[in-house]
Amino acid sequence: MTEPFRRLPDPIVGDDGILKGMSVLTPEAMTTIGGIAIPSSKVIPVIVVPGIMGSNLRATTNKKQPQNGELSAGSPAWRPPNGLTEKVKALLVWKDRNPAQRQRILDGDTLEVDDSGQVTLPDGAEGITIEHLRTRWWGEVHADSYGPLLAALQTNLNSTFLPGVPNRKRQPRPYWDKVMKYDRASWNAADLAPLTEEELEKFAQYQYPVYACGYNWVRSNEFSAERLKNRVLEIIKFWADRKHECKQVIIVTHSMGGLVGRACAKLIPDQILGVVHGVMPALGAPLAYRRIVSGTEQSAPGAGWNDRNTMKGFATIAGDTPEKTTPSMATACGPLELLPNHLYPSPWLFASVRKPDGTIVDVAALQHSNVYDMYRDYDAWFRLIDPSLADPAGKYRKIKDGVKGACDKAVAQAEKFHTKLLDTYYHPNTYAYYGADEDKPSFGKFRWVTDEQRALTDPVKSLLPAGKPMVALQTENRFIQMPEVYKLPVWEILFTPGDQDTSGDGTVSQQSGDGPRGKVRRIFRTTGYDHQGSYANKHMLSLTHHLICKIVQEAK
Repeated sequence: MTEPFRRLPDPIVGDDGILKGMSVLTPEAMTTIGGIAIPSSKVIPVIVVPGIMGSNLRATTNKKQPQNGELSAGSPAWRPPNGLTEKVKALLVWKDRNPAQRQRILDGDTLEVDDSGQVTLPDGAEGITIEHLRTRWWGEVHADSYGPLLAALQTNLNSTFLPGVPNRKRQPRPYWDKVMKYDRASWNAADLAPLTEEELEKFAQYQYPVYACGYNWVRSNEFSAERLKNRVLEIIKFWADRKHECKQVIIVTHSMGGLVGRACAKLIPDQILGVVHGVMPALGAPLAYRRIVSGTEQSAPGAGWNDRNTMKGFATIAGDTPEKTTPSMATACGPLELLPNHLYPSPWLFASVRKPDGTIVDVAALQHSNVYDMYRDYDAWFRLIDPSLADPAGKYRKIKDGVKGACDKAVAQAEKFHTKLLDTYYHPNTYAYYGADEDKPSFGKFRWVTDEQRALTDPVKSLLPAGKPMVALQTENRFIQMPEVYKLPVWEILFTPGDQDTSGDGTVSQQSGDGPRGKVRRIFRTTGYDHQGSYANKHMLSLTHHLICKIVQEAK
């Protein structure tokens, strides 16, 4: 009778390159066999880069940096909640934080990445321990969002074939067998050839230690890309110093992490074997404009009770009014770099009229020819930033040009990142997928909507962009006064934020998601998931495994 077998934790590579496995002595009566899997000496690390708000942040512990005005050194500043209990606690905490507190807490100059976040493993994970994975920085990222992805990659990438049987052909493990036979309709890629056994054999020649790389998402993605670059070089050096063959890494990104990954790959393309981008806002997102000008959205067309409840909870934490979102976003380059960039289909910002039958008609395009000039326009009624809301903590009162100068600087950095550092660059071995689901509507355009029917007339249409902002009747709305040259009875018009208008993933529009088309190896237009849960979708997770295997075929 075959004795039972138990896999022991994977060995740790010592400074001298020698693998060291750990076990314990057991009584003779215990006949379970302990086995240690010996990995390949050829290494291709995989680094997961999260989206905005997906990295844990704390008040800096570096005394040479400016200190956080609200929190003591080392205290968590941004720790996305894991599980229901933490979510309830986070809601209660953030609900009571006023705009000045939010500005001081989320001051990017006073924050650093926090690597002490929760690290969890799914049931059935073999060969890895939480302690081991902390050395790979899994604690830097939100566990609920990225823990399952990290664990799935760590398990599946490093376990390709079933244990060999003499004189028999090697068989792929069940997971890889499913990936090879996957229904291409789930990827909207009926013509995509399956992985071959030869490709899987080459893939199995390497080991794939999986790392995370968080970043200070309040600051510019330029600095986040530099951090990722240093992480890549550090990881390659780690393995090379330990007598392993390691020349390149694979980067897997989510959302804004794609902008970070692209900028990093442009800095060190030779150290990047390939990139997989999931739901990247390649051209930016009108949603970012919406969240600054009107607070975080709390509903969407077709959203059910559960979805609305989830959105309301997130809005409470992220800020449900412009008084709460403007202080933490107006001078924060990371969030500003999510705005529609110079490549986003234009125009995307409109004044619109809701007719009696409920249809909405666009009557005036509002944005400037240079979109960044619009972001720097603090006088227009449709302005992105209201300076009176941007500095409740008084951080910029004593500096030259005050808060407007700080906002100008942040917008200039976003413009530089979009137009100079990134522009149309993609690593040559890149794949991407995005959501284009009609049931997950996103903002392809943003509309300020009024019920004032006289705004349909030509005299009013032409003058709408020149209206002047007034105090809003409700915080998310805009109440404007028309120019004095207009002599009809309509002097004041109320505009409210319009709804999501195009297919997407609930966050990124299909227009932006499709931005890499023609610049990458292949892009997949897919459905069936929301933005945050894209890698939790079994189809997208299988596609990611397929694409990583394809990327490895370029390894030399």
